[in-house]
Amino acid sequence: MHDYRYTAATSVDEALRLLADGASEPRILAGGTDLLIQMRAGVRRPRHLIDVKRIPELNALDCDTSVGLRLGAAVACWRVAEDHRLRTLYPGLAEAAALIGSTQIQSRATIAGNLCNGSPAADTAPALLVLDAQCVIAGPSGRRTIPLAELHTAPGRTCLTPGEMLIELRAAPPPAHGADCYRRLIPRNEMDIAVVGVGASIALDGERCSAARVALGAVGPRPILAVEAAAALVGTKLNAAALDAAAQAAAAVATPIDDMRGTAEYRRDVVAVLTRRVAAEAAQRARRRA
Repeated sequence: MHDYRYTAATSVDEALRLLADGASEPRILAGGTDLLIQMRAGVRRPRHLIDVKRIPELNALDCDTSVGLRLGAAVACWRVAEDHRLRTLYPGLAEAAALIGSTQIQSRATIAGNLCNGSPAADTAPALLVLDAQCVIAGPSGRRTIPLAELHTAPGRTCLTPGEMLIELRAAPPPAHGADCYRRLIPRNEMDIAVVGVGASIALDGERCSAARVALGAVGPRPILAVEAAAALVGTKLNAAALDAAAQAAAAVATPIDDMRGTAEYRRDVVAVLTRRVAAEAAQRARRRA
């Protein structure tokens, strides 16, 4: 690995000051579980790593029915996966966080890092998209908030500009009669990258679906919000016909490729299967809350 400078920032302002020095080719280090591998492989060669794990604001995790979710960018995955409040209110996000790597990886890896790595197969992206999550970004011009749906622009790329950093993820409280779910398919039992990942959130009004969101991972150049699939569920009693319609709509918007882990045709079939499953499971969870 090449030589580099290391600084452990203790505040967002300090991290931004260090990021402003473009001559040092700085890069944010949170968990480092992706970045350090990329550095060893020579894919990335930053000359200055800015560790944000010691910034209190970025380690905050708040979750309740009045404020919703406030998730700091340095919060490790294990905290999300094991937080009882979060597992109750946002079970799909907790499921996604629990799937990221081994126990050792989860003690370092962060949700924000999983997103900022820009992988189309990131497990947390579909899980957060169905929550209509918002990204709080800090930079030279202050802070701005964007929908997560706008964060990813291409494989390995985000909309963050030089000098900016993701500092927090936010989500509104779930509906009183609503719930979410996330599932993926991988070749091995664990510690693998998703061949397909699907998240869904369902809100009920009596027996009918009043709102829905469906999101797909690993089947396009960036995570996909499957609007047509969600529309197929709204207004229905979430019977087999509605689930089938949503499944086919999700498969239709997927744009997978053939690679060593599966063909495009296979991935579309899996999208349909997982869409049925996550929508049905989210609906069951919503009914239990009703």
